[in-house]
Amino acid sequence: MSGMKRYSDVLRLFSETRSSWTIADIASELAIPQSTIYRTVRDLSGDGFLELATDGRCRLGPSFIEFDRLIRMTDPLLRAGEPLLAELAEQAGIACVTVLARLYGTTVMCVADASTQERSVHTSYERGRPRPLTRGATSKAILAQLPARRLVRLLDIEIRSGHIRSDELPGLRDELALIRKRGYTITRAEVDAGLVGIAVPVSSPRQALVASLSIVVENSSFSDATRTALISLLGATAKRLGEDTSFQAALAPTIGSFD
Repeated sequence: MSGMKRYSDVLRLFSETRSSWTIADIASELAIPQSTIYRTVRDLSGDGFLELATDGRCRLGPSFIEFDRLIRMTDPLLRAGEPLLAELAEQAGIACVTVLARLYGTTVMCVADASTQERSVHTSYERGRPRPLTRGATSKAILAQLPARRLVRLLDIEIRSGHIRSDELPGLRDELALIRKRGYTITRAEVDAGLVGIAVPVSSPRQALVASLSIVVENSSFSDATRTALISLLGATAKRLGEDTSFQAALAPTIGSFD
């Protein structure tokens, strides 16, 4: 196992349900000698990615906060898209959450979100939280943009991981083709019960970014009139995102005609 892979495996042990680990526990979990884990933890602590408590436990360190600030200031997708999310939520006219998400390995991750003031809509799409690759409008609007070879490779991983069945592939491929044709997608309760997701694809080939812009609303407030208005609003916002000065030379939103 390479040093970088070992560092990554150690850091990925930390979660919302388990925020601290001892060296012995890490070594046992990863089946790696304690001496190796000790050196790994020492290196990570020295660079601020882990912190050691007096009881011998370690937790995530402040370097992540430093890099979070840096990526907020420098990431082209965040710089162009984040300022539009709150405005999009207000213009929607109903309680909602707006989400800017991107492809992240074999998952999709929300990189920024906003909501109406009452925050009555609660979605599992939260900044920094990986979500399913093949479920929900936010994810499918991203999948629809991928080149054929990359899509095949990712879907093969999803099948082998048990996240999708092989007999579901024809229907999914038809759905992705429809998204590419009309430029948006709508799904109901595929990720969160009682919620509807409406999403449009956003891509920046030159910057290797594959993303989506979406609005999540409660099913009870979603009508035909709301559907038409939100699709139009998403298309207009994606267009503005494409015209942002930081993306003018690179961003090419894939927004088709709205039916």
